Amino acid sequence: MSTMTSTPRDAALPREIWVLLAASFLIAIGYGIVAPALPNFATSFDVGVTAASVVVSAFAFVRLLFAPMSGRLVTRFGERPIYLWGVSIVAVGTLLCGVAADYWQLLLFRSASGVGSTMFTVSAIGLLIRISPPELRGRASGLWGSSFLLGGIVGPVVGSGLVTVSLRAPFFVYGGALVLTTLLVWWQLRDSELVARPAEESGQRMTFPQALRHSSYRAALASNLANGWVVFGVRMSLLPLFVTAVLNQDEAFTGIALAVFAAMNAAALLYVGRVSDKRGRKPPALLGLALLAAGALGIGLASDPWVFLGAVVVTGLGAGALNPAQNATVADVLGSKARGGSVLAGFQMAADVGAVAGPLIAGAVAEQWSYSAAFGLTAAVAVVALLLWCGAKETLPAKN
Repeated sequence: MSTMTSTPRDAALPREIWVLLAASFLIAIGYGIVAPALPNFATSFDVGVTAASVVVSAFAFVRLLFAPMSGRLVTRFGERPIYLWGVSIVAVGTLLCGVAADYWQLLLFRSASGVGSTMFTVSAIGLLIRISPPELRGRASGLWGSSFLLGGIVGPVVGSGLVTVSLRAPFFVYGGALVLTTLLVWWQLRDSELVARPAEESGQRMTFPQALRHSSYRAALASNLANGWVVFGVRMSLLPLFVTAVLNQDEAFTGIALAVFAAMNAAALLYVGRVSDKRGRKPPALLGLALLAAGALGIGLASDPWVFLGAVVVTGLGAGALNPAQNATVADVLGSKARGGSVLAGFQMAADVGAVAGPLIAGAVAEQWSYSAAFGLTAAVAVVALLLWCGAKETLPAKN
């Protein structure tokens, strides 16, 4: 087991990381910009709710399918070119969505955007791992998560305003912003020696089966699946239904609950990254999963709005505590010099599987039995990941 190390509070992250953080913030804003428009835009082509839902879910489904190929592309060609190509594909796909003439064109262009999305996600994580100093990986991962979260908060506000102008306007604005983001990243990183991969490292590779031999990587896969299940799946699909069906509250209360979750998530992300660099990855991961499980269970048992909001606070803190620790763990397992596109793709796929399976399975349980059972199952998923983390090795690099 690695010995713990302390990290200077004034240690600076490389400039290239701040470029990636700024780009991720802009990309996340764009996700939020198109979110309010996409379902309504789909139904404007005289299709039903189910067909509109397919357009929404197609993006995540294609991300999941294409993730292994993205990993191989990153291993073969490197992170920087795949990142730029990925953002470019999303930009073109989004702009084409804005000019779609029928439902099938919209579905095709939105699905193509999912291909680009997984390309830049896997490559961005790879870059973040490779250029982050080992002793600052937790902090970098926390800032990375915060940039996406804050962008996701700002985006829907901007998107709601654009929808009043036109259902097509959000796609044009987001597509144009992605073009500018691509140019910004290319310009800022084109001559970076830190980003460029030295030729002597070209033979160093870690495969997915090799990574699976590490107990810490297996634990990170399980926790990322739980994170996708809770945060990207059940939170967005089942929680709004619970608010109206069980608590008898309106959509405005749902908005408050989601805002509380985001605020707690952001607060934990900014703090826990430093903790994981000083005290280790395992303690915050265990704490985060315990809070996720307790929060999900509390939500399912809540009958009072204030008790419900308290459980949401716990869940948000849990998600924020977990993410920097598990991301830094994957970085530690892979190392800064190894090529491991399939390792990163597998980690990303775990979250996508949770995000796709969570709403389907938990929704079916809620419909067949109860919301309490559905959120209880969600808590059980987090508990399974917690048990795997109990047996995982600490990966925090030893101080030289």
